[in-house]
Amino acid sequence: MSDTLTRASGIVFDLDGTLVDSTYIHTLCWWQAMQQFGHERPMAAVHHAVGMGADHLLDHVLDSGRDVGQDDSITTAHDALFATWRDRIHPLPSARPLLNWCRDAGMTVALATSGGERDLWPMLEVLDQPDFDVVVTGDDVDSSKPSRDLIEQVLWRTGLDPSDLLVVGDSVWDMEAACRVGAPAVGVATGGTSAPELSDAGAELTFPDLYALMHDLQSARRGASIGSWIELTGPPGHSS
Repeated sequence: MSDTLTRASGIVFDLDGTLVDSTYIHTLCWWQAMQQFGHERPMAAVHHAVGMGADHLLDHVLDSGRDVGQDDSITTAHDALFATWRDRIHPLPSARPLLNWCRDAGMTVALATSGGERDLWPMLEVLDQPDFDVVVTGDDVDSSKPSRDLIEQVLWRTGLDPSDLLVVGDSVWDMEAACRVGAPAVGVATGGTSAPELSDAGAELTFPDLYALMHDLQSARRGASIGSWIELTGPPGHSS
């Protein structure tokens, strides 16, 4: 069992595609919004960029010679399309139990999303308003993922060292942001990005879903507790 899970005292989650099942909805809405302004792009290219904020996503997907004056209108069109889907978005399996377990285990629990404040609260309602110690959105920083700003804000607000904070996300951009601050990146293949892709982007650990992550976190903490007890008392049958 990796000591990455054992030593962490804090954990920060991405939102879309990590805790709520919205990655493909964002993909569809960005694709349709771009089409409205005459930009034809493969949906796979759009999907790969989801996880970035709008400040990076459009630059990543569209040609550099485009009319950037359309960017705000494309973003507004995406937001309007996405709003029509909100009632059909659900938590990913094990999202709520994992958040509750991290809280009960005494970990500092944070959220860092490239999305803005307006998109945040409806998604938190989907998760039954979990109690995060820190919430950072794209509105709080100069640059969204894959920049380091969001994770740096979490570190600053929590007072944690990078090595003590697990960064959990479903996109390569989450992994890159974690690596840029020196925090352990943990990839979950819940948003359509494969484990090998997440590893190539810097993930120290990858999991197929949140249940597998929770299982290994629980096992790591249980093993650490037993190890500490043996260190203090000696193995069974030991007498001092």
